[in-house]
Amino acid sequence: MPLTAGIVGLPNVGKSTLFNAITRSQVEAANYPFATINPNVGVVEVKDPRVDDLVKIFKPKKTIYTTFEFTDIAGLVKGASQGEGLGNQFLSHIRNVDAIVHVVRCFDDPDITHVHDKVDPLSDIDVINLELILADQQSIEKSLSKVERRAKAKEKEGIFEFALLTKVNQHLLEGKSVRSLALDDNEQLVLKSYHLLTAKPVIYVANMAEDTVTHPNDNRHYQAVKQFAESENADVIAICAKIEEELASLSDEERDLFLQDLGYSESGLDQIVKATYHLLGLQTFLTGGPDEVRAWTFTKGMKAPECAGVIHTDFQKGFIKAEAYSYTDLMTYGSESAVKDAGKLRIEGKEYTVQDGDILHFRFNV
Repeated sequence: MPLTAGIVGLPNVGKSTLFNAITRSQVEAANYPFATINPNVGVVEVKDPRVDDLVKIFKPKKTIYTTFEFTDIAGLVKGASQGEGLGNQFLSHIRNVDAIVHVVRCFDDPDITHVHDKVDPLSDIDVINLELILADQQSIEKSLSKVERRAKAKEKEGIFEFALLTKVNQHLLEGKSVRSLALDDNEQLVLKSYHLLTAKPVIYVANMAEDTVTHPNDNRHYQAVKQFAESENADVIAICAKIEEELASLSDEERDLFLQDLGYSESGLDQIVKATYHLLGLQTFLTGGPDEVRAWTFTKGMKAPECAGVIHTDFQKGFIKAEAYSYTDLMTYGSESAVKDAGKLRIEGKEYTVQDGDILHFRFNV
């Protein structure tokens, strides 16, 4: 299953334009609220130059990049948690994603309607965050009575869960997101099953005009979003959704030239994907051979058997050893055989913590 991020924000902030750029698809992006009525899902390849380098060495029949799934969620409005606009049906879509990409309008344009008739990014953020908090509060309150009965019956897990939900509910009543609440590992594990909206990590995307995106710190709207994001220990990325959409329509060569002309080392979309991977603590290991070169996503800190399970559950069940060497060593020595001759190929066991950029071959027996 690909990892998922939900693109959220008020109507007409550039969500669907950004989604078009991400997936190279033609999602409707009309200039009126609720133009996006159904959640649009697109799976995008995560381009990795290390994969391209492995292809040059192994010359495989097939190349597979790791993927990331983005969901474009219709513009939320004040009262969404109570069913206003298109309401709860969209909030339910957010529950199914791993992270939230919150798009905020940081440009002035009289021709593009703002749902509140003024451009005020902090107010926009507050509206979205409050709706997510209210939705979580409703979810927790529905569960509290059931868990309370278990607690009164002296059930150990029920007592623990009731205390946890009571603490979370109080935090929400104070208008705070769950991700800002200090929780231990056990509490986080229990709370994970509730799929709370405000527990999800968030990246803020400041959608700017073409003439300001190259120097975002000169934009007062961006400065306000940046300051807010820093208060949440969150990342903020400045993009121009229109430029990103143009880039998506170009060939790779044209795209590189366009980025050079703009003075960019990478596109805003590349930055979003990288930031999301960092946010979720994700890394990549690689497999390579004449049949296939492939990138695999794993969570930082995973042991070798767990990473084997990313490929297939049988690999994890019957794990014996992993042959491992680094991408850096492959680039240094030029071939897998040269890596072996240099003594850089390792045989790792069950306790080995896989590193980003490891090239692995698993030995298993089922």
